[in-house]
Amino acid sequence: MPKSSRQKLFTVVLVLNFVISAGCAQLSRERDSRAEIGFIDINSDIKLRRMIVRNARPKGVVLFLHGFPETLYAWKRISVILARDYEVHAFDWPGYGLSSRPPADQFSYAPRDYAQVLKEYIRKSGIDASKLVIYATDIGALPALIVALDEPNFAQQIIVGDFAPFDRPKYMHANLQSLKSKPSSDKTRAHMNNTRDEILENAFRRGLSTDEQFELSQEFRDDIFRGWSQDNMTSADAFYHYYSHFTRDQNYLESNLNRLKTPVTVVWGEKDFYIKKEMGAEFANKAKLKLFVLSGLGHYPHLQSPKRTIDEIRSSFDRR
Repeated sequence: MPKSSRQKLFTVVLVLNFVISAGCAQLSRERDSRAEIGFIDINSDIKLRRMIVRNARPKGVVLFLHGFPETLYAWKRISVILARDYEVHAFDWPGYGLSSRPPADQFSYAPRDYAQVLKEYIRKSGIDASKLVIYATDIGALPALIVALDEPNFAQQIIVGDFAPFDRPKYMHANLQSLKSKPSSDKTRAHMNNTRDEILENAFRRGLSTDEQFELSQEFRDDIFRGWSQDNMTSADAFYHYYSHFTRDQNYLESNLNRLKTPVTVVWGEKDFYIKKEMGAEFANKAKLKLFVLSGLGHYPHLQSPKRTIDEIRSSFDRR
């Protein structure tokens, strides 16, 4: 074989080896990034549906905490991307998705009770707290902060946003204000249960222009509908019970804010329709935290602009 032919053959072999190696690496990453969805027992009354996306050599662990009316599928797209570098967890809060819904006289669905669920999830999942970043939005944020008051080392960092840390009704949408006390809370609960389809169709659009609105994946939409009502309780009922104890737990956080030692970052959608960004500004100022107002985004930044959420989480690990 002429020398030139041998050189060409050698080049072709090298290229093929490179392509095959790259393909194997990609397949390996895809295997690592496959979402595993199952269940974990928290106690005799609570079983959580959870999602884990694993990485063979994770640089850290991410735990996502969803809001109303979401389920763990809110995080699936982001989780698969982040799992290229991290192990990623998410679960359905009790009363949402396919997690347990015990009667309210057994489990109050209050932020303080969700905080206990969160603590047990981390413990039973064997998560290394020194490598954990929690991203919590809406109803998921206050429970994470309540845990941090008593256990400052339960996470490396917490990112919170678009929630109501303090009892400031003036910053909240009228429907949320009405849930804080009877008799208006009972009327709002009944209305929410009677207008499920409208809520699930429009909750993610409110406050955004047509150009700013976004579509949910069909998988996520189907899961929210499937998980709305289970075991004689709707997600609206769970939300109602959460708000029944909300003021008490907000006041607990505010009166103990000096005990918050866990590193916390606050992110807020500039166009949040439900909880005004001024709530985030007051919280960040009082707790001496960094606040990032996300231009053009609403109450669900992680759905409207997943890349920003991914970048913020990566930055959190870089700040260690």
